[in-house]
Amino acid sequence: MQVELDKVPEKILIIKPSSLGDIIHSLPVLAVLRRNYPHAEIHWVVARGLHLFLENHPMIDRLWIINKDQWKSLAYLPKTLSEVTQLYRGLRQQKFDLSIDLSGLLRSGLITLASGARCKVGFKESDEGSPMFYTHRVTGGMDNHAIDRYLSIPQALGCEIGEVEYPMAPFDENPSLMAELPERYAVIAPSAGKEANRWPAERFGELASRMQIPSVVISGKSDAAVAEQVVATSQGRAISLAGRTNLKELLAVIKKACIFISNDTGPMHMAAAFRVPVFAIFGPANPVRTGPYGNNTIISLDLNCAPCYRWQPCDNWRCMEGLTVDRVLQTILARTEGRAE
Repeated sequence: MQVELDKVPEKILIIKPSSLGDIIHSLPVLAVLRRNYPHAEIHWVVARGLHLFLENHPMIDRLWIINKDQWKSLAYLPKTLSEVTQLYRGLRQQKFDLSIDLSGLLRSGLITLASGARCKVGFKESDEGSPMFYTHRVTGGMDNHAIDRYLSIPQALGCEIGEVEYPMAPFDENPSLMAELPERYAVIAPSAGKEANRWPAERFGELASRMQIPSVVISGKSDAAVAEQVVATSQGRAISLAGRTNLKELLAVIKKACIFISNDTGPMHMAAAFRVPVFAIFGPANPVRTGPYGNNTIISLDLNCAPCYRWQPCDNWRCMEGLTVDRVLQTILARTEGRAE
């Protein structure tokens, strides 16, 4: 549907607290809004921790930081009630003209309601009853990429979309840890939010051992053991930065990479945003929805059971176990003209 605004919005709220990949997918919406409403004040609701990725962004006038993970725990209930009350009062005082819910969950729907915006926009297909809190419901689609889905909202507002852009917050492109890295390298990201989406770590290690350029392995602290397993099986061809980078240092590491090899994970979308060639290994996940956007390479098996969206590997986990190192390496070599051999 087309959303008719009664005036040009002067104050806009974007609601997209997490995850990292979803926030990166939302940056093109931010770019479109800023381009079409250059004088508007734009605010963003974001989860604590991930707020570091958006900190000091020149297109964002204010971040509203929420303790999203703590809100799920009864142990933090008194603190959560206090924070929610403060958030409600703070948002109401802003008198937003437009709020955009890109998450489509009960929590984000309630934040949309709390915004008090004259025009509250979200997706018709949103979950957990959140559409009841919108004044306008846009059909975003469920079989297209998240970026195209998100952009359907500014398009419904009558905005000119133009080329997809990823405006990043400022970051140091040469932090001190870059001195430890080789001049040319591949980045390997062996983690994934779901266990079923992880190609075995030892295969990433064997892949690193057979490439011409060395590899830098990235992950959060919680997955450091996975990264170390990649390094241990790489025959000295990989180094680990697991748990050693913050989000903006990670941007610097990825931006300089020659290629990026990963499972379905947030940093993969950083690489796609920087136009670093991405080789993404997919099994149960759907690359049409969450794959790297743009001219990148999906490595997967053509199976009638995929995508299945499972969290844990099944008894016949052939979508990942059937992907050999040879196949992944040959795909990379074919697209890089042998430079990774």
